[in-house]
Amino acid sequence: MSKVVTFGEIMLRLAPEGFLRFSQASSFDVVYGGGESNVAVSLANYGIPVDFVTRLPKNDIGECAMMELRKRGVGVDKIIWGGDRLGIYFLETGAVSRGSKVVYDRAHSAMSEIKLGMIDWDEVFQGVEWFHWTGITPAISQGSADVCLEAVKVASEKGITISTDLNYRAKLWKYCDAAHRESIMTELTSYCDIVLGNEEDAEMHFGIKPEGISVQTEGHNVKAEAFLSVCQQMMKKFPKAKKVITTLRGSISASHNTWAGVLYDGKTLFETRQYQITDIVDRVGGGDSFMGGLIYGLLKYPEDDQNALDFAVAASCLKHTIKGDANLVTVAEVEKLMGGDASGRVAR
Repeated sequence: MSKVVTFGEIMLRLAPEGFLRFSQASSFDVVYGGGESNVAVSLANYGIPVDFVTRLPKNDIGECAMMELRKRGVGVDKIIWGGDRLGIYFLETGAVSRGSKVVYDRAHSAMSEIKLGMIDWDEVFQGVEWFHWTGITPAISQGSADVCLEAVKVASEKGITISTDLNYRAKLWKYCDAAHRESIMTELTSYCDIVLGNEEDAEMHFGIKPEGISVQTEGHNVKAEAFLSVCQQMMKKFPKAKKVITTLRGSISASHNTWAGVLYDGKTLFETRQYQITDIVDRVGGGDSFMGGLIYGLLKYPEDDQNALDFAVAASCLKHTIKGDANLVTVAEVEKLMGGDASGRVAR
C-alpha cells in the first residue's frame, strides 16, 4: 500500500467542558491534535501506512502526544526530540450565534524552534509515495518554514506526490509581513501536485478571489461553480498542480453549517452534494478530515476524482459529530454516508 508522510506540529488542546466560556471554566478537557497529525490519524483509520514527522520536547507532555499518535496507528519513529515545551491552544466552543474562539500559546514550542538539518528527509522518505504539509507549519516560525521547504524539495526530487492544505491562520503569521508570507507560501505551493484551500486561503495567501460573488455576504447560498475562477487562477499560478480543491462551508450558525466541495483537474469541475450539518459536536479538524479523506480517495480511486471527492466530503461531514481534533471514523462508516444513509440508526 502507498505510504504517506505528514509534517507539522501537534499541540495540547485545552477546552472548557461543553459550551462553557473560558471565564466559566474550572477545568479543561485535554486533547492532542494539529492539522497534519489529524490527517495522519484519518489515514491510519483507513488502513493507509502513515508516519507523522515533528519535533517534540523530551518530557511527559511530549511523550503523551507521541503516545496518542501511536495509539491511533500512526508511525512515530521519525519524530525528533528537543526543545522545552509542547505548543498549546485553548478552544472555547461556540453555539448558535456565538462562534468558537481559539487562543494560541505556542511561542518557543519545540516545533517552532526547529532548524534546517535536524531531520534526515532522505531517510524519512524511504518507500514513501505521498507527502503532506499545511500552511500552518510555515506560519509557526521562519525555522519551520525553512524545514518545510527543505522537505518539499527532497520529496520533489524523489518524485513523491506532494499535497498541501493552505490553511491561512491570521493569529499565527506574526514573524513576517504580508509580502514575505506570500513569498513563502508561493514557493512552497509551487512544489505541490494537490492543492486544497477555501476562498479565504486563496485570497489571503495569493490575492486570488472568486469572480462575481461576495462569499462573506452570500453565506450558505454560495454555489460551487462560483469557485471555478479560483481553481483556474490557482492552476495558472501553480503549473505543477494537477488538482485544485476547494471546500465550501456555509455558516448558518455555530451549530448549523452546510458543507460541500469542488475539485478541478484543469478540464472538469467536479462537485459534491451539499450536506446540512446541524447540532455540530466539534467542527475543529473539519478541514483536516476532508484532506485525510481526499488523500485516501485519490489513492484508492486514482481514476475517479468524483468518488474521491465524495469520500472526502462525507468523511469530514462525519467528523463534525466527533469530539476532539481527529476524525475517528472507518471507511465503512464513510461509505455508508456516501450511499445516502444518514439515519444515524443504532447498528445492532
